Amino acid sequence: MAPTVFTPDRSALVHRLRAAGCVFAEDEADLLIAAADTAETLTRLADRRVAGLPLEHLLGWAEFCGRRVFVHPGVFVPRARTALLVDAAVAVAGPAPAVLDLCCGSGAAALVLHERTAPRWLAAADVDPVAVACARRNLDPLGVPVYQGDLFDPVPARWRGRLDLVVANAPYVPSDAVATLPPEARLHEAPLALDGGADGLAVLRRVAAGAAEWLAPGGHLAVEVSAEQAPALCAAFTAAGLDPSVVRDEVWEATAVTARRPG
Repeated sequence: MAPTVFTPDRSALVHRLRAAGCVFAEDEADLLIAAADTAETLTRLADRRVAGLPLEHLLGWAEFCGRRVFVHPGVFVPRARTALLVDAAVAVAGPAPAVLDLCCGSGAAALVLHERTAPRWLAAADVDPVAVACARRNLDPLGVPVYQGDLFDPVPARWRGRLDLVVANAPYVPSDAVATLPPEARLHEAPLALDGGADGLAVLRRVAAGAAEWLAPGGHLAVEVSAEQAPALCAAFTAAGLDPSVVRDEVWEATAVTARRPG
């Protein structure tokens, strides 16, 4: 007897996803169909997506800057708007930089920076062991070490004062606003990857203070933040002895701040 051919009903899946509030239902349907080899598998994936699980956690990967990045359940999913942060970092990196990706999550930024900056040294760090495991899956093939610990704490001391570029997609959502985030983030990503304290800038202030010690003279820090928070963050960077500059992308509604340690 010939094997049963799997012929998914795309239109029915699109309708179901749209009814569940998926804005890009057609694209999601195509991805779920491509990930399923049987009707049972597709039904299970669709059920979990309709229940609110992030599409990227179901697929096991997220697209970022044209690359597929492995993501584990519970790990922060890289956002398309963070491409601005990477672009801003590359613009100030200089030749063959020593680069550190802080609050690295899946390691998505480091993955792209490895390709685009040709670094002489590149490492990533995160406090969350689940994120570290995920980042290692993405970065181990490139020989990029991923350290577990709080901000700069786990980084080899020999790099203090020698880094040319520090990139940090640190949490910047104010604590009171976390409850208003989409359920994909609020329920399925680590709270410590989202909650930035009372005004959203608690972690970023600590990043700035550390960067002032770990950057080489003339080195740069690059971070993501909201447009509304940028003035306060620039003031914090200035107080830490750094010279800030704001980069904005209106299409993606993205904001990045770069800051130079004076030479």
